[in-house]
Amino acid sequence: MKRRRSRQAPPRKARPRRMPGAARSALLIAMVASGAMAAAPLAAQTLSDTLSARLNQTGDKGGKKEKDRLLVDARELVYNRDANTVEARGDVQLYYQGRILEADRVIYDRTKNRVYAEGNAKLTDETGGVTYASRFDLTDDFKNGFIDSLSTISRDRTRFTAPRAERTDGETTVFDSGTYTACEPCKDDPERPPLWQVRAKRIIHKNQEQMVYYESARLEFLGVPLAWAPYLSAPDPSVKRKTGWLAPHFVSSTKLGYGVATPFFWAIAPNYDLTLTPTLLSRQGVLGDVLWRHRIDTPWITGSYNVRASGLFQADQTAFYDPPSGPGSRRWRGALESTGKMFLSDKWSFGWSGVAMTDRWYHQDYKVRTEAIGTTYFKEAISTLYLNGKGDRGFFDLRGYHFRGLSAYDWQKQQPLVGPVLDYNKTIDLPPATTGIGGQLEIDANVTHLSRQAAVYQATGLRRLDQAYSLYDVCEFGAAKTRAYSPPNCLLRGVGGDVTRATVQASWKRQFIDPIGQVWTPFAFLRADASWMSIDRSRSYLFTNGVTLSTIANADQANFFASSPDFVGRITPGFGMEWRYPFIARTGWGAHVIEPIAQIVVRPNERNARKRPNEDAQSLIFDDSNLFEWNKFSGYDRLEGGTRANLGVQYASTFSNGGSFSVMAGQSFQLAGRNSYAFGDVANVGVNSGLETRRSDYVGRIAFTPVTGYSFIAKGRFDETNWALRRLDIGASFNLSSRLQTQIYYSRYVSQPEIGFPYRREGVLATARFNINDNYYITGSALLDLDRHLADRDLNTKTSLVYPATLGLGIGYKDECTTFSLQYTNSLTDVVNGTRVRTQQVLLRLELRTLGEVRVRGGTTQITTGDSLHTAAP
Repeated sequence: MKRRRSRQAPPRKARPRRMPGAARSALLIAMVASGAMAAAPLAAQTLSDTLSARLNQTGDKGGKKEKDRLLVDARELVYNRDANTVEARGDVQLYYQGRILEADRVIYDRTKNRVYAEGNAKLTDETGGVTYASRFDLTDDFKNGFIDSLSTISRDRTRFTAPRAERTDGETTVFDSGTYTACEPCKDDPERPPLWQVRAKRIIHKNQEQMVYYESARLEFLGVPLAWAPYLSAPDPSVKRKTGWLAPHFVSSTKLGYGVATPFFWAIAPNYDLTLTPTLLSRQGVLGDVLWRHRIDTPWITGSYNVRASGLFQADQTAFYDPPSGPGSRRWRGALESTGKMFLSDKWSFGWSGVAMTDRWYHQDYKVRTEAIGTTYFKEAISTLYLNGKGDRGFFDLRGYHFRGLSAYDWQKQQPLVGPVLDYNKTIDLPPATTGIGGQLEIDANVTHLSRQAAVYQATGLRRLDQAYSLYDVCEFGAAKTRAYSPPNCLLRGVGGDVTRATVQASWKRQFIDPIGQVWTPFAFLRADASWMSIDRSRSYLFTNGVTLSTIANADQANFFASSPDFVGRITPGFGMEWRYPFIARTGWGAHVIEPIAQIVVRPNERNARKRPNEDAQSLIFDDSNLFEWNKFSGYDRLEGGTRANLGVQYASTFSNGGSFSVMAGQSFQLAGRNSYAFGDVANVGVNSGLETRRSDYVGRIAFTPVTGYSFIAKGRFDETNWALRRLDIGASFNLSSRLQTQIYYSRYVSQPEIGFPYRREGVLATARFNINDNYYITGSALLDLDRHLADRDLNTKTSLVYPATLGLGIGYKDECTTFSLQYTNSLTDVVNGTRVRTQQVLLRLELRTLGEVRVRGGTTQITTGDSLHTAAP
């Protein structure tokens, strides 16, 4: 090493110059301290200017921004005038344009304008990505150079490794014999191969294109090659949207054959894209699927919507059932759907969800996922258009509905077209000082219109199905199939024709607490209803298979409404009082509250219940949740009448360990007037509800959470004369440490023949998940029918004592880079012409983080007739 003391003194060997810690912490040492005094200018002017400005402490006078300054932190600097180099030693850190280079030793060669870093070398780029190497050979701006034995960790924890790499223009990095993975190295053995990695002869990462290219690549699991490709390309791991091919999906099905779907994603613009998914099926041909997504952001409207179209010309139409149990020999099958939501302001929005399809079986047969399909239990496609507004204490909602039945038992002419449906709610505080009464005023309004082509009938007692197909509900009795479309043998579930109803209710309540702690809540309400009905009496529909026939006629609706007028209006005032007296106690193990509750509601009798249709209040479940409701009917079409008292008591305790226990029991009494629940409407709603007698059935609830992770709840209804069990729901959830989570639900309901349930309903649903360790898990589920009739449409036969309606089993694995699952389900999907149809499905899903997802599904259909069983392979 050579260093000049002065221009007059002869050169002599100099020892390295050590920096004190205080000077080191200032981070203001330049790498070319003597370079500014040299006779020849530095080749890299940008770096020279920055260093000179920093040495001379000129701040930004030279025109350089702070991010363009090169700052150095090191324990020791050595200047070599003869070699024209500057060497930094010991915990070296270089900061330049958002990049940080760290190493044990860094040499700057002024002649070559190169920076060499060795020993625990680490380069952090401006995005947060980190590269470790045994040696860096870079240009003075860190954008170009060679890196030996490198390992790069990006901001999203993905990793590139290679024995050598070259970086060009700070934009392209070429890894020779490189590997890529999103998996963390093994903590106990970092040299062990990761769960998966891509190994390639060359990996080319282009920052500007945000793409990674692999040449002669193979996919390895635990170091074992499983797949090879001469060329691969994939978006940069940090990219969320990028044009290109997505991971394929594989299909295996009896009706469809074997197939593969190859989605192509086209990111047309930052706010809209297009996904094209052709699926090649060995038995049916090519299924096309196009999905358009668009996000809108303008000063007057924001939101997003999507449009999806799919379909195919079937190659083998014989794979499916004939109508009315299947699509038959239909050549073209497909669907068009769209969903969207737009915000006009922070309070107002509108949106839609719609689907149109060639046939009801299309989505199920081809496993086309859609947001418009309802739950597993209610197979229907729901289309809706809505306008919604919300305030601090109110809302406005205007919408319409179209329903498409997807079960073999659904007849589209019986599905209603509903709209408009208007709901409005507003709560207003009434200050006593200005209004004189105080309390809260609540306004509710609803307007509903619906139309239906064919009336919906259902027989009471045993279910009666049409003679031709055994699919549709009819009211025909005896060997001669005598028609009996009138009460009490038949229910009218839906009106054939047009129905409009408008309801407005204003209610007031105010709470008072007296000196001894009693809580008094007086309330009053005024409700107005108007109903218009136009019954279609002309249409009649004939079902025949060439041998037998059944008829559904709209004219039979006259048996239910007799001489009912087209328009009916009513005004119902009411008032009442609710009383509660909570007793509170504290013990060493928790807090306790015992609270008796009494309520009385006074109003006139319900009028015209049997003269008007009931479309939205057919679900009536009397339990603890609606014991103290002013109106226990579930919709606007019915209104509780007469004078009724509701009595109950509840106890609640909260434990010091976070657990809780609560009990509630009560009963309702019809004190005066006509009991609305004793006189059924056209659908017999109210009968067999537990409210049809002067003294109602007893209802109760027990809820217990001993500690966090364990919970139990039971709700029941018991006969008011002999305490016989009428309805029972039990649910329990257990989290046994972090390994086992399980839920079990049991329900049992007595028969209600007057409303179409001639047998008791009983079943168990159980689900469980066992975490073998932090990564592996097993899942299982079972839905068991215990009533011997739930699975049978022909109610003259019975199943075994325990019938598995649905069974499921799965295994899975998940860590920071891999998600794997294998699911098997066996479920009762339909009953066609007296036979039970079960579907078995297997779904395999493998997701490699940043690379993509692969899904493979397969399934078969089993048909059970009596005691026989065969696999359907049409």
